[in-house]
Amino acid sequence: MRMDKLPPWQRNNPGDAKPKPLTPEQKAAAMERAERAGRPYPNLIDDMWATRRKKSPGEHRE
Repeated sequence: MRMDKLPPWQRNNPGDAKPKPLTPEQKAAAMERAERAGRPYPNLIDDMWATRRKKSPGEHRE
């Protein structure tokens, strides 16, 4: 099976990439998505979605 077809929890970690914590805005977005789905807290997929989502024009990216 190709690497990009594996679910995230079965993929290898990127070699030299350092983990980057979610910003408070990303955490809030992941939490909101989890609550809409009926979960009490965000899971890996919610966090990945929040990391990759496009910023709205009013948001500032650092």
